[in-house]
Parts: sequence; structure tokens; C-alpha cells
Amino acid sequence: MILDQLQGRLDALQRDGLRRARRTLESPCGPAAQVDGARLLSFCSNDYLGLANEPALIDAACAGARAWGVGSGASHLVSGHLGPHAALEQRLAEFTGFARALLFSTGYMANLGIVPALVGRGDAVFADRLNHASLIDAVQLSRADSQRYPHADLAALERLLAASRANRKLILTDAVFSMDGDLAPLPGLLELAERFDAWLVVDDAHGFGVLGAQGRGSLAHFEMPAASRVVYMGTLGKAAGAAGAFVAGDRTVIEWLQQHARTYIFTTAGSPAIACALSASLELIANSDCRRNRLRQLAAQLRDGLAGSRWQLLPSPTAIQPVIIGDNHAALRVAAALYERGLWVPAIRPPTVPRGTARLRVSLTAAHQPQDLARLVDALRDLE
Repeated sequence: MILDQLQGRLDALQRDGLRRARRTLESPCGPAAQVDGARLLSFCSNDYLGLANEPALIDAACAGARAWGVGSGASHLVSGHLGPHAALEQRLAEFTGFARALLFSTGYMANLGIVPALVGRGDAVFADRLNHASLIDAVQLSRADSQRYPHADLAALERLLAASRANRKLILTDAVFSMDGDLAPLPGLLELAERFDAWLVVDDAHGFGVLGAQGRGSLAHFEMPAASRVVYMGTLGKAAGAAGAFVAGDRTVIEWLQQHARTYIFTTAGSPAIACALSASLELIANSDCRRNRLRQLAAQLRDGLAGSRWQLLPSPTAIQPVIIGDNHAALRVAAALYERGLWVPAIRPPTVPRGTARLRVSLTAAHQPQDLARLVDALRDLE
């Protein structure tokens, strides 16, 4: 029976410690979470600046809904591109320093749209081995030749590029790697892209709003120009506190994506109310140095607090602080023990991370307080 086959595969996931469980929150996004009647301190969220429940964004969303409604009613290219969408795209272009920006419903959909629009059969994509699943899927959809280089290894990438005879070349990378928290060597990647006449597509889902001057992202962190061969993707459901994504780049590139990115063309445009909230969010991001400073202070507190313990932290300069456990079942046991102490820290296992590197993924937000980190450190030390 077909269903029996599926059940057997689900049982195998359970046996291997790989089956995921979903919890339903009974409270808004924030460090204080209520789940199944229990009050928890959450270290799960990508709401890095603590804007998901920010009153200014709520007010902007409510005002936007009253003025524009809650739905767009159609795709952007039919009749769903409303005034708030146009205003937000203009602000995003100015904020990132690129000529144009294009809104997408999610970061996943943005990545699935970008890569197949730029390359196809006979072309080659050079992708970091630790890229996000959406980037991996985007390469498969493009039907271009896929060549993966060891994580952040510029020398290996250079050899692959030099040996390639592809018609078009595209370098594809996360800017901040979502499970390790480290940064891609973006200046070196751009130099290689220029030398080998390749596109450089950068997924800055976890850097936008957090890194760089005024939170303008990972390119700004490295003080890199908005080069014409760079295609920059940022998500709006993490540090920006709402939902959606955008792609920014040269005017010609964005026009091409508008004409050829299937995940842009064939989907209903996002809510105009959310676009209004995001315009307010950009103003807050630009003026949130205090929030970004708090993130750095909290990360330092966690690292100092666990120094000398058995808990191995990866060298992450970002809000993502992974604690390597190794075994899947061991990671689940530690996460469960923390949960019993009122601390919600997710256990991340393959295929999200490589086999044998299961971990706790501690996500910090500017809404956390020093006493929250002290509580987490104490609990982890108790579990040594």
C-alpha cells in the first residue's frame, strides 16, 4: 500500500532522530512565548531586531489596511501592484544602494526566481556547499551545470571557474550562513566574479537589517559597492519583522527578472498592508544601532558564559550562535532538557546541517535581555 510506504519512511525518520515536530504558539512573536499553556523563553526566532511585534509596524499595517485593504487581488503584472508596493520597492533600492528593487512573496520564491532567470542549460552555477535549501533547489530548477565548492574556499572556487567553459557563469552564496552564523568572503567572491565575467547572486536573508552601516546588509558590512554584476536578495520576515523578500540590482537585471522570474510573474502580490508596515520598518532599521549593539553584546555574553565548558560554539559574529552537539538523538535530548527548564532552543539536524553536526541553534534578538542569556548559560552549564 502506498500509505504503508509513507508510514514506514516516517517511522524511519523517527528512529533516526530526524522527524520534525511543530508547536503552536499562543502568544505573539517575542522572547516570551506561550506554548501548550507553558511559558517559555524562546531562542528560536529570526526576528533579530525585535520588530515583529513593534507598535510602529502594527500601526502602519493597520493604517495600510484601512487605506488599501488587506489583499492585492492579482499578480504584480496584472493589477496587484499597488501604491505601497511601488513605494516600498523604491525605498529598498535607495536603502541598499541599487538602481531598482523587486518584491517577492518569500525569500524562497525570490531565489527560485532569480537563478533560472539568469542561467540555464549550457551555463554553470558555482555554489557554496553550505548554501540554503532554496539556493540548492534554484540551481536544480535552472538546469545549469551545478558545481559546489568547499565552504568559503576562494581558491577552490577559482580553480572551478578557470576550468569552466560554460556560456554563462553564476556564483551563488548565502551572505550569512543560516546554520553556522559565519559570513561569506564577499569581497573575494566579487573579485572572482569580475575576473571570470560571472554573476554574483547573494542571499542576505540573515544579514539584511543586522549588518553594515544602518543595517544595510552584508555588502555594506564589507563596504562593497552596488556592482552591476551583483544580484542582491534580502528577506523581510526576519530582521525587518514582517514578511516577504526583495531582489535589488542593476536596472536592466531587475527588468529582466520582472519579465522572466516565474515566481514573480505567476503569484499574487503580497498584502499592501504589509508593504506599509515594511516601509515603516526600514525607517526603524536605519535608526536601530542600539538594537544591533545589543545583539553584539548578547552574543559576547553567551560566548563568555560558555567559555571553558563542554559546549562547542562555532565562530559566529552574528545573531546566530550554533552549539555543536553531533549526534541527532543527543541534540534532541539537550533541547528537551532545556525545554523542561522553560528554555526553547531548537535542535537542528540533517538534512538541514551535514551528517554528524546536529546542533542547538541559538537565535538572539534585540528583544532579549542580559538576564535571559544568563538563564540560558546557567542551564547549559547545569547540563554539562
